[in-house]
Amino acid sequence: MSSRWYPIYQKGNPQLRVFLPNFWMKMVKPRVAGPPNKVEFIVHNGMSRMDVVNYLEKIYNVRAASIRISINSGKTKLAPRKQYVIKEDDFKVAYVTLPKDTKFEFPDLFPAEKKDKEIEGEQRQLEEMTKQKQQFERGNHGRINVPGWFV
Repeated sequence: MSSRWYPIYQKGNPQLRVFLPNFWMKMVKPRVAGPPNKVEFIVHNGMSRMDVVNYLEKIYNVRAASIRISINSGKTKLAPRKQYVIKEDDFKVAYVTLPKDTKFEFPDLFPAEKKDKEIEGEQRQLEEMTKQKQQFERGNHGRINVPGWFV
């Protein structure tokens, strides 16, 4: 059930209503490698197990075999150059086990091929910049230590 108020009538044709959930879920990479059918989420503090099940089924069409929820305490730290302690907010973590036949792999956001291409591009750019610097030094061969903006 949503606690947001929606207008009964909206101008325009067709009348479009968008119902947004009151909760949120954030998928995180597990700290410890586990089986391929387990997924870890940081969820809204007000969510229960049934809310997590409904959220996954209704929004993402994902069935969950089992769910474990734990409330983790936020870190406490000394404020910089102050005489008091700061405590971060507590957060809730949901460990979702998918059915056995389902396999989940965390997406590789930085593939090796892309990194190689970026390194090659940076090397080409570095070579071009060294050529430009050498040309500048040839033109100002008596004034090597003088900056470019002074010329």
